[in-house]
Amino acid sequence: MNGSTSLERSVPSATSVQGAYAAFATQQHDELATMPDPPSSRDHQLHPLLAESDVQKMHHYGKVVFYPAGARMTETGKAIPGMFVLLAGRARVSRRDGLGRTRVLVEQTPMHTVGEIGQLSGCPSLVDVHAIDDVTAILIAPERLRKLLIDQAELGERLMRSMILRRVRLIEGGSGPVIVGHEGDARVVALQEFLARNSHPHAVINTSDAPESAAWLRRLTQSRQDLPLVICPDGTVLRAPSEAQLASELGWLSHFDAERVYDVAVVGAGPSGLATAVYAASEGLSVAVFDACAPGGQAGASMRIENYLGFPTGITGQALAARAFVQAQKFGAHIVIPAHVRSLDCGASPRVLTFDDGRRVQCHTVVIATGATYRKPRIDGLEAFTGRGVCYWASPVEAELCKGKEVVLVGGGNSAGQAIVYLASRVAHVHVLVRGEDLQASMSRYLIERIGALPNVTLHMRTEATGVEQQRGSITGVRCSGPDGKRTLNTAHLFFFTGATPNTSWLHDCGVATDAKGFVLTGPTLDASNGACAGHASLETSVQGVFAIGDVRSGSIKRVAAAAGEGAAVVAHIHEFLADTRNSARHRALS
Repeated sequence: MNGSTSLERSVPSATSVQGAYAAFATQQHDELATMPDPPSSRDHQLHPLLAESDVQKMHHYGKVVFYPAGARMTETGKAIPGMFVLLAGRARVSRRDGLGRTRVLVEQTPMHTVGEIGQLSGCPSLVDVHAIDDVTAILIAPERLRKLLIDQAELGERLMRSMILRRVRLIEGGSGPVIVGHEGDARVVALQEFLARNSHPHAVINTSDAPESAAWLRRLTQSRQDLPLVICPDGTVLRAPSEAQLASELGWLSHFDAERVYDVAVVGAGPSGLATAVYAASEGLSVAVFDACAPGGQAGASMRIENYLGFPTGITGQALAARAFVQAQKFGAHIVIPAHVRSLDCGASPRVLTFDDGRRVQCHTVVIATGATYRKPRIDGLEAFTGRGVCYWASPVEAELCKGKEVVLVGGGNSAGQAIVYLASRVAHVHVLVRGEDLQASMSRYLIERIGALPNVTLHMRTEATGVEQQRGSITGVRCSGPDGKRTLNTAHLFFFTGATPNTSWLHDCGVATDAKGFVLTGPTLDASNGACAGHASLETSVQGVFAIGDVRSGSIKRVAAAAGEGAAVVAHIHEFLADTRNSARHRALS
């Protein structure tokens, strides 16, 4: 992030921030609500009524606790003790944002649970819970809750569905941190994307919406470099924070046990990495997963995947990733986001991953699942507009910024096709620049046919973007060259879905062999010139016990289903390697 970053814990305080906001909030007709949210058609799933037999089962997984009337059972931003099963008394569940705005979500009664999906990992609470009466409840800690979900399949299914739906309700309600900044600012967009892709509730205040906001902002900022502000539920104000700083303040960053040795460390939480986490953890291996941004990787930014097996009506990449993320947690995988891996020491035994902040994790095996990023074209001055008119994904955040306008999209693969279809439903017109003669070789037939039926999409074949026009720091047009010569398309929004560059820079000195483009070589693709020995498993790299799957692997098929398949298949190789390692150690001990 550009600009200075600081954390203000006492000045301004939560009270002063909320006071400064009061006049502005009144102008915006934003009032504090004290009544519960209106009933939902899915309330029976949101708040399932437990049977006596259900409660008896749950007794085996928790302990009985007592809270007097008026006591706080959980607090927004504080560590969650676990899921509550109410036996007697009522509990009020409220959401709260950084500006002190609160709303009662539900007043829970006996034979109901209090908890959402964060309870699986013990993440900081997203709600306040107060005892209305004297409350007696069963408290089920995260590790015991995960065991309950696995042991009691039918009950676990109901509990899991309710916890997921409660998180959805929180996201829709906009509780949690409040981002304050100018609409379209690259730093605002980046923070929105970061929280949205990690399924974390938040709200955004656009400082351009009303003149009253200017006076309010002057009380909180000293210069434009302070923006965006992020106001956390406890009143802490972050000035122009990075994603990592925001995650740290929200309590996402886990503390690693330096003495623990995981069976497998997965670097990357895209479809392949999450598949490895689910299958490995479900088979009893200790698993740690690390990702620098959010679950889902490139696939997580896809607004509709319609050819993934088992989803005939399609599914968004983020929904698919979120389900896999929860599934991995259910089986006990330790997932840390954001976590930037700096290096891998393959010479150590066990192997060691080192992170940018200096923390280290030990593991017996490593799975490289860091995927690839869209290649940034060599266009002079383009880098300055990243997040300010130039994007490498198309999420609801970007779609809202260019709603009703003309946009230009460069690319001809499946990801480009999904983005074209999504954007066309929200913008005035989509101009698509494709280098090839047609889309047949690079895009699925169903996407080609759908794009052909869209009246507001124009395909420019054998055409490349060559430059951008700009005025006062904003893009005003895209220069391109094609069969009809050179022309300029007027637009302020340019999307790139072109090629792929592997995320392998962190492997620079660990001995893992890559091809000329930087993709990791595995199994059959290895040869003697790369220092490989015969007998490597199909997904094993040039270093034994280090595997590569998904888009980062040389020769892989760039499809979500293929990535998930490799993620499942590599677990068999891991079992085999661990068994061989243990047998070798046993023989050495005997000799």
